[in-house]
This record gives sequence, structure tokens and C-alpha cells, in this order.
Amino acid sequence: MTDTLDDCIVFAERLAEEARELYAPYLNTAPRTDLKPDRSLVTALDHAIEAHLRTRIEDAYPYHGIYGEEGGTVRLDAEYVWVLDPIDGTAPFIAGVPVFGTLIALLRRGTPVLGVMDFPATRDRWIGAQGRATQHQGQTCHTRACGHLGDAMLSTSNPDFYAPEELPAFQALRERTRWRIYGGCCLAYGLLASGRTDVAIDAKLALYDYAPFIPVIQGAGGVITDWDGRALSLDNPSSRILAAGDAERHREALDLLRHAMG
Repeated sequence: MTDTLDDCIVFAERLAEEARELYAPYLNTAPRTDLKPDRSLVTALDHAIEAHLRTRIEDAYPYHGIYGEEGGTVRLDAEYVWVLDPIDGTAPFIAGVPVFGTLIALLRRGTPVLGVMDFPATRDRWIGAQGRATQHQGQTCHTRACGHLGDAMLSTSNPDFYAPEELPAFQALRERTRWRIYGGCCLAYGLLASGRTDVAIDAKLALYDYAPFIPVIQGAGGVITDWDGRALSLDNPSSRILAAGDAERHREALDLLRHAMG
């Protein structure tokens, strides 16, 4: 696996660079937008980036599977499957809020073993790989210890994403923590890996929205699961995720969620 993972890390970084190049002409321009059937926003750039990444993967690894937000799935039964979100945070991208990024992950037998989170507007990049320390801008990064949940900084992408039955869980965690950060999108999970925040929670997500977070956060010393404490994978593509930089705070947050959800 080591040789394969080394090669895939280099390849995934190259994909991230090429996605940045495609972004470049649009970073200061409001793009034309369309609505998908689920009422979420999409741009021509979403489609263009994913199409480019898929072509590159098919050329380099024709026996690997692909799971993309815009282009669907192929060969999900393959040992290795690439998971792509060309623009995670399309609404912030349209609004010019620089928290959007390209997310690239590699699954092995359904488990994320490689994650790249690339942010073209800020030029931040996190790289996480199974069994290795997470890198941010080429330097090892770590989550931070948090002695009490009451001292924690919590992030969530958007409270509007929670279904009515999920809101009590979010509210319980919101009330227990000291500070809240809203609207950080995928960038919030990179910042958690770098020890800038303590807990992150989200709902209404798909696997492509968070697959890279898993090796990135784990490789930085943190914990990320679904709201029941189960590992996130192709076999458990939960729409609800919870991450923490401190394992004890993750356990405490899980207990809060379980109690709130009944």
C-alpha cells in the first residue's frame, strides 16, 4: 500500500493544482448559476472541474472507481475509489466568501485513506493520509487539546441545513460550548485539524462533502464520526458528522447528541 499511497498523494496534489488553475479566472467574477433538482446551487465551473478530474483519473487509474458530486459513480466495487467534490461551498463561491474548496479523497475498500482539501481563494491546502501526520502548507499540523466542552469553539456550516428533528442535537451542543463559528464550510474542518477550533458538527451532507476530512482530521490527532460514533465510509455514508480535536470532547459531544435525539 505504501508505494501506491505515495503515488496517489502526488497525483491527488497534481489534481488539486489543476483545479486551482481552472478556478483562477473566476475567483473575482460572479458566475452564472443554476438550480439542481434538490434546489442546491451549481455552476458551469463545478461541472468543468469535475469533468477534468474524472478524465485525469480515468487516464491514470482506469481500474479505480469514481464517486463525484456532479458526474455520479462508476466502479464503486473497485478496491480504490476516488471521491470528488469540485466546489464544496458553491453558495459561498457565488457570493465571493473564500471558504469554498476542492475536495479529493481516495477510498480503499470503502475507507478513506487519503484526503486533499484545497482552497484556491486562500491558497490553503491540507493533505491527510492513513498512517501519516497531516500536512498544512507542507508543515505538520495538529489539533489542540480542550479541557472542557464549555471552553470549546464550535463550528457548523449553516444552521439552516438541520432538519427539525436534528435541531435539538445542534442546539444542545451550541448551548454547551463557549463560542460558535458559522459559515466556515469545508474550511472549518481544515482549521480544526490545525488547532484553530475544537468541535465541528454538520448535517445534510453526502460522502463527497466530507470524505477528505477523515484522514485529514485523524492524521492531525482528532476524531471524526457520524452522530452515533460510527466510522464514516462508503458503507456508512451518513449525512450527519461530528468532529473534535480532543477525543474526550468528542465523546462528551456524542453523549449530548444522543441524549438530545432521544
